[in-house]
Amino acid sequence: MSEQHFASGPSCCEPDLDHHLEAFLSGLAQAGYAENTRRGKARRIVPFIQWTHTSGIRLCEVDDLDACIDAFLASPGRPLYKHRSALQAFLAYLREAKVLPPRPMERSTADALRHSYLEHLQSQQGLSAHSIAAYAVSVRGFIEAMHLPEEAADLDARAIQRYLLTLSPEHAVATVKVYAAGLRSFLRFCLLKGLISRDLSTALPCIGRCQPKPMPPILSDEDIERVLATVDRSSLRGCREFAVLQLLARLGLRASEVLALRLEDVHWEQGELLVRGKGAQFDRLPLLQDVGEAIVQYLRVARGHSDSRQLFLSRQAPRIGLQDPSTVSAIAHRALERAGLLPSGRVGAHIFRDSLATRMLRHGASLSEIAEVLRHRCIATTQGYANVDLERLRDVAQAWPGVQEVVQ
Repeated sequence: MSEQHFASGPSCCEPDLDHHLEAFLSGLAQAGYAENTRRGKARRIVPFIQWTHTSGIRLCEVDDLDACIDAFLASPGRPLYKHRSALQAFLAYLREAKVLPPRPMERSTADALRHSYLEHLQSQQGLSAHSIAAYAVSVRGFIEAMHLPEEAADLDARAIQRYLLTLSPEHAVATVKVYAAGLRSFLRFCLLKGLISRDLSTALPCIGRCQPKPMPPILSDEDIERVLATVDRSSLRGCREFAVLQLLARLGLRASEVLALRLEDVHWEQGELLVRGKGAQFDRLPLLQDVGEAIVQYLRVARGHSDSRQLFLSRQAPRIGLQDPSTVSAIAHRALERAGLLPSGRVGAHIFRDSLATRMLRHGASLSEIAEVLRHRCIATTQGYANVDLERLRDVAQAWPGVQEVVQ
């Protein structure tokens, strides 16, 4: 594609791209990118800037910048500069800095419906970004399969059930449960917006397991100390891992809650930690001494400089806050593996939360006290931990009238 084929917008003042390239590279340095990486990106972007000058192309007047990149990469004598990602990152920076107009957004009616639903989950339901992302996956396929919103009038219980049955053989039970939960939420949203005239969320069956859920593995106090002792606290990576494990083991935080911690959430003078929990719920927990010491060591030694306000940052560039709870679960998984305490099955950060609840129960804490520490909104959730400690249940069990001893 030649430069003559670009669609042009209104005339504007062309920015000084050389100056903005310096600012772009400076931002990469602040984000933690190595000097060699920054030089490599510059080597790929400078020829593009020169090409726009010699070709008389004004980027601020180009509607399709992707086509502009294609034309540059396809031009003769560019075999060494076919590095699309560097050019796209530079143009994205120019858009973010408002040097170039934003990318035109032309949403289809299906995209508009999905976007409206996701905004509803965030603003009205208070779901976390990770929950919204999970629901977005299930809803996208459903909207496409049902041809919504155009064919909403044809939506009925049988069509919904057929769609879920079609998905079931391809996914695990846990995944299908997430899909079903997302579809129930979406159908209630459609009813609220008047897209459908009756509540079809009840058409989705409850997804159960053929076998009862196994008891979760539990770590004793000695096990916890053994896991913590495996961390190399002299390394930058170890400082971060030790602080994360302390939050999991001592305070029972969820992986998503560790991820959401910000610098201002640590209240040093009050000795408190602000926890951003499920459903936009905010709670304050005591900042235990060993937890606080681990966070201090991480901040002083390993965190480094970043514009991000998140407490825990990625170790590689860009130095931004951790983005996925699986990163926290991977830290827990590696520590358990090093300690030789890794049980079978999928095990991550939640094992420390389950273990804290069970250890509290064994040390005499009531279910209401455990619920307060774990920030359960429903006591029924906490009662599940009572089934784990069978030995303690035998201690408090009452004999059936007329029977001298409890059957073991």
